[in-house]
Amino acid sequence: MNQGHPYSRSRVADSMRRQGLRSIVCKKFVVTTDSKHNLKASPNLLNREFDVDRPNQVWTSDITYLRSRAGWLYLVVFLDLFSRRIVGWCVSTSLGHETVLKALARAVWQRRPEPGLMIHSDRGIQYCCEGFREAIDEHQFVQSMSGKGNCWDNAVTETLFRSLKTEWLYHVDLKDLDHAERELFEYIELFYNNQRLHASLDYLAPADFEAMTTNRKVA
Repeated sequence: MNQGHPYSRSRVADSMRRQGLRSIVCKKFVVTTDSKHNLKASPNLLNREFDVDRPNQVWTSDITYLRSRAGWLYLVVFLDLFSRRIVGWCVSTSLGHETVLKALARAVWQRRPEPGLMIHSDRGIQYCCEGFREAIDEHQFVQSMSGKGNCWDNAVTETLFRSLKTEWLYHVDLKDLDHAERELFEYIELFYNNQRLHASLDYLAPADFEAMTTNRKVA
């Protein structure tokens, strides 16, 4: 569509059938959320209001698994709901909260958000623990969490992970952590943020959507 060739979904499906092509489907889910803890959860302030009117108003975050030859890897992302842009990410061999803190630090360094930014996540121990809450308080952010066991409360980030796996992960044979970091940089920073078209953004890439919005405000 972006190149001037609008095709309907049914036409694409017919073409794929004629060529014997099939889309890559999601594989078996591996749980990365440990919500069986006694730490206090924050209320669901976001309440599925996924459409926001400015950058750095709401960031969502989650953790997903990546299979590699060296073992499981874990990817943490922070996503700006306004443009669906991945503003911070970190991949690690550990599910500890330190990986979440590193991804958050990268996002803060890149975006310089003001106090009052809402951070929404699930109720995993990485987000409920003292270390993460201290970081939230330090930056004067507001914490929000999904309802217990309700993935729909963080649907935008879940959709991101589904796209990441079907468009990228299932096409690569990750060797180890270093290989994953290089591949993720290409997918996230070069493709997803700057080239991938989003229906929710009027078929613009996140970076283009933010640039267009900024230009409108300046004008």
